[in-house]
Amino acid sequence: MTIFLIEDDQIYSEFIRKSLSQNTDYTIHSFASAEEACNAINGKLPDVLIIDYKLPGMSGIEFYEKIKSRVTDQNKIVMLSALDDGNMVLSFIQKGVRDYVIKDENVIESLNAILSGKDEDYLLFN
Repeated sequence: MTIFLIEDDQIYSEFIRKSLSQNTDYTIHSFASAEEACNAINGKLPDVLIIDYKLPGMSGIEFYEKIKSRVTDQNKIVMLSALDDGNMVLSFIQKGVRDYVIKDENVIESLNAILSGKDEDYLLFN
C-alpha cells in the first residue's frame, strides 16, 4: 500500500511515518506541502493520502479539491487536524472526505484502523 503523508510539522511527520512503517505492507512518502505532493503524483494517486488540514500555501482541503476528480473507491483520503471542530468535520464530509483524524494521543491507532479497513470498529470521534 502506497501512502502519501502530507504534513508540514517535520517532527510530527516523522513520528507518523515511523509508527506506520512498522507495517511492512506500507510504503510511505512524506511531503511538507501540498504543492510537493502534487508534483510527486505523476498522474496516478497513491492508495492513501493522509493530509494535514492546515498546511503552508495550499491547505489540505484545497489540495483535496484539486485531486478530488481523480479519487476513486480504491483511494483512501484521511484529513488530519489538531482541531476537534464538528463544523469543520461536517464541511469535510460535505466535500467528500470520509475519514478525519484528530492529532491526539490516539492518532496512530486511528490511522491504523482506517488503513486496515477496521475504522467501523474504532471510535474515531470523541
